[in-house]
Amino acid sequence: MPAAAIGISRVQRSKAEAKEAYNRMSRWYDLLAGSSEQKLLQIGWEQLAVTEGEVVLEIGFGTGHALVALAQAAGDSGKVFGIDISEGMLRVARETLETAGLAERVELRLGDAAHLPLEDHSFDGVFMSFTLELFDTPEIPVVLAECQRVLRSGGRLAVVAMSKKGESGLMSRLYEWAHRQFPKYVDCRPIFVQKALEEAGFQVIDSELRSMWGLPVEIMVAKDSSIARVTE
Repeated sequence: MPAAAIGISRVQRSKAEAKEAYNRMSRWYDLLAGSSEQKLLQIGWEQLAVTEGEVVLEIGFGTGHALVALAQAAGDSGKVFGIDISEGMLRVARETLETAGLAERVELRLGDAAHLPLEDHSFDGVFMSFTLELFDTPEIPVVLAECQRVLRSGGRLAVVAMSKKGESGLMSRLYEWAHRQFPKYVDCRPIFVQKALEEAGFQVIDSELRSMWGLPVEIMVAKDSSIARVTE
């Protein structure tokens, strides 16, 4: 068993249940979680450091606020793609992009990050925020392998995720208890973010530990280190 999987709670709800839940909450998601997540998302997309002309993918784009920032950074000569499991989130994200006047720069698709419907080596950067921890433990390395597949040589992956790093505080214990008791409603849980990235063959090049509602959140940027290992 990978070290990153030890001590991680499993995800009990199905993807169909997750899709239905996010469809229901799509119109209200920003009111429920937007303000608390937004500042952490911003740190993540700023660390990804997208530049003019780059091609970038966001996995689990939600209501689309990171897509706006990524499209602005990539500019007219760049392109942003987004993939999400929820039709409701796609509709809200499209409205967000249209309001910002950036709909032409972003292509949105429905899909599962464990089976990305995208070509190999297509992206300079991949961004995920509060998404990796939604996948069941055995699927986390599968999702990260898909990120490797679609990244170009030298591409970057930025992850913002709830973390099990450090000692487990009261809020973390309460949250994980709620996750176990109400898996269909509290569907994400803290994970070992850095361990998962390193075991998947990524080299972490920037990291930051923050807090949200007293829960640790890791913000990391990594590059694929598999080529480096082969040539050493």
